[in-house]
Amino acid sequence: MKVEDQIIFTARHGDWKVAEGLFELEDEKVAHFIASVANTANPRIPGYLTEVMNVDEIMNLSGKFEDKDLSETIVALKSPGTARTLGKLVFEEDKKLKKHLTEVARALLVRETLSKKVPVEYPEKPLSGVRIEFPYEEEHINFVAFHLGGKTKWRAVRRLIIDEKTPMADVARLLASINESITLKLPVYAGIDTEGIEAWFGSSKKVKKAEIAAVVERYLEFPAEDYAPAGFEGHARVYALRTALEKIGLPLDVPAKSLEKYLEKK
Repeated sequence: MKVEDQIIFTARHGDWKVAEGLFELEDEKVAHFIASVANTANPRIPGYLTEVMNVDEIMNLSGKFEDKDLSETIVALKSPGTARTLGKLVFEEDKKLKKHLTEVARALLVRETLSKKVPVEYPEKPLSGVRIEFPYEEEHINFVAFHLGGKTKWRAVRRLIIDEKTPMADVARLLASINESITLKLPVYAGIDTEGIEAWFGSSKKVKKAEIAAVVERYLEFPAEDYAPAGFEGHARVYALRTALEKIGLPLDVPAKSLEKYLEKK
């Protein structure tokens, strides 16, 4: 049976019930829709990590940076002291497993801290409400992207049936994986020049502490309108932030691979 081009996101878990789909896959519509999916998934991730780390205390740490400017904040987030503090807030003694969870905790802290200073989400509102039928009666998270009819070919399935045996960190992993898939595809549909953004920040090598301020200054000067069509400048700024942080060695997004490795070895 032929599967029609479509992009669907459904979440049914406890009080969280969302079901929405896009069936007219024009590039601009796809870009806006998947940005909404990312904005729906990302804020839910911390709530699924409370079994493996002290999420409340990690979020509270962001208050330590309120009086710092953006450059000072990023230097502090990158510091070994912050890493040690985060290491004490994950519920794991095994060194390798603790490292994976600490990477996740750092991503939570970076995103929460920077959200108070610069945009870290896309401009679209998160999805809400049930507008299509749920594909499963069971509790689940489900993301399907099937688009073979356009110039952009995309086939992706991220799905998890949730029962009493499901680790909540696995739900976080799936949501992070959905976000990563969207991060790769959104620029293609939105026409964002990610190669140009990379070039704006210069060399691809990681920067030293003394160079962080210069990278932050480049981010603050970033001319988004030169790297994205009208209506997607805000998205380009998020990609510029992500690129700047990658050069510095900080994550903007929770790394699904770190959670996957933790869950595999736990």
